[in-house]
Amino acid sequence: MMNVAQIILSLLFGFLPGSIPFGYIAGLFNKVDIRKKGSGNIGFSNVLRTLGWRWALPVFILDISKGVIPVIFARQLELIPALVGFGAITGHIFTPWLKFQGGKGVATLIGVSALLCPRSLVVALVAFLIVLFLFGFISLSSISLALTLPIFTRFLYPDNRLIFLFTFFTGLIVILRHIPNIRRLTKRAEPKFELWRKIFQRQRV
Repeated sequence: MMNVAQIILSLLFGFLPGSIPFGYIAGLFNKVDIRKKGSGNIGFSNVLRTLGWRWALPVFILDISKGVIPVIFARQLELIPALVGFGAITGHIFTPWLKFQGGKGVATLIGVSALLCPRSLVVALVAFLIVLFLFGFISLSSISLALTLPIFTRFLYPDNRLIFLFTFFTGLIVILRHIPNIRRLTKRAEPKFELWRKIFQRQRV
C-alpha cells in the first residue's frame, strides 16, 4: 500500500533530477539562449537545429538518463518507480529553473519506459520510426509514440494498472505539449527532421 509520504518522496525524487535543463545548459556553453532560437524548446530537436549533432546527441542521452537513473534507485529506496518516473518527466517539462517552461518530455519518457514497460516501448519506438520515415517530422513521430505507448502497455502489461496510468497520463502531457507543433503541422509550417530533409533533397537531385 502506498502512503502519502511515499508518494510525495517518489515524485520529488524523480522531479529534482528531471528538472535539470540540459538543453538550456548546452546553449549556455555556446553563449546561446536556446529558448530564443528555433521553436524555443530546450529539447533534442531544437538543440539539433540550433547547435548541431555535437550538442544534440549528449542532450538526448542526458535527458534519457534523467528518467533511467532515478527509477533504477527507486526500489532500493522503497519508493514507487512509476511515480518516480512521472516526477522525472514532469520535472523535465515544468522545470522550475526556467519558470516552469521546459522540454516536451519525450526523451525522459523513453528512459523511464525502458525500465517500466520495455515491451510496449519497443512497439512505440517502431511506430515513432515508421512515422518519421513516412513524414519526416519529429513532432508527429513523438505524438505517435505518446499515443501508442499506453495502448500497448494496456495489452502487454494487463495486470499492472499503475504502469498503464503512468503511460496514459505522461502520454497525454506529451501530446498537450505538442499543441504548437500540431498547429504548425496543420499550417504546413513545421520544420522536418534535418537528416530526413537532407536525404529527401538528395533523392530529388
